[in-house]
Amino acid sequence: MSITLLVLVFIFICAGMTGAWAVQRMTGNSGWIDAIWSALTGLAGLAVIVFSEGGDPARKWLAGVLVGLWAARLAGHIFSRSTKIKDDPRYAKLMEEWGENASFRLWWFLMIQAFATFVLTLSIYAAILNPAPFAGVLDWVALAIAIIAIAGEGTADWQLTRFKREKPEGKKVCDIGLWGYSRHPNYFFEWLWWCAWPCMALAGFEAILPVLVSLLAPIMMYWLLNHVSGIPFLEKHMEESRGDAFRAYKARVNAFFPGPPKSGHGES
Repeated sequence: MSITLLVLVFIFICAGMTGAWAVQRMTGNSGWIDAIWSALTGLAGLAVIVFSEGGDPARKWLAGVLVGLWAARLAGHIFSRSTKIKDDPRYAKLMEEWGENASFRLWWFLMIQAFATFVLTLSIYAAILNPAPFAGVLDWVALAIAIIAIAGEGTADWQLTRFKREKPEGKKVCDIGLWGYSRHPNYFFEWLWWCAWPCMALAGFEAILPVLVSLLAPIMMYWLLNHVSGIPFLEKHMEESRGDAFRAYKARVNAFFPGPPKSGHGES
């Protein structure tokens, strides 16, 4: 494991998130932060794949393709969305609460995100350092998980975009398609994508350390999405802006893991 490579990647991530902070300060649109984060995470992941030594070259090629597909789709979607909004309500709420210290606290918040991105990058790095010959059964499982996750998240984003564009009469909350089975299917599939890396690290059952490191990504992503910066902020905003319609939706549909909607609750 190259410490020099990891240090350089960490510096690159911090510099990139500082750039995201600068863009927000210049434009007033926090939406660009997540767009830059997506591209930055993809570039960091590709960097450890391309410049690392060791690991099976074929597995590294597969990892590179998966990272490239994930980053291109997610960054492209968020960039497109950010051109249509004035600000991201989650960040806007934080900035309002931070008051006079908002600028510095936003930068510090993004440095915490930079550290989280580095942990995600470590999981990719651990998976591609797996010394087992490619391809093991779990390599194909990892591929299947990653493709399902990218397709699922892309479908959820497309369905929400269509709902906002068409604005169906009588509906304040999107509950079409995947959104009828999870209140945050995009978050679920994002988490699922990171579950591919422990499978890739475990392929061949030759090294336990890469597996343990690669588990950091899905564990941390689940915690962040469910308890820190994902669902809690967004659902608070939705309750304030959608009122009873969102509360009825919340009572009927699972928050994260998709499942059949509960009966006996009003429509949204």
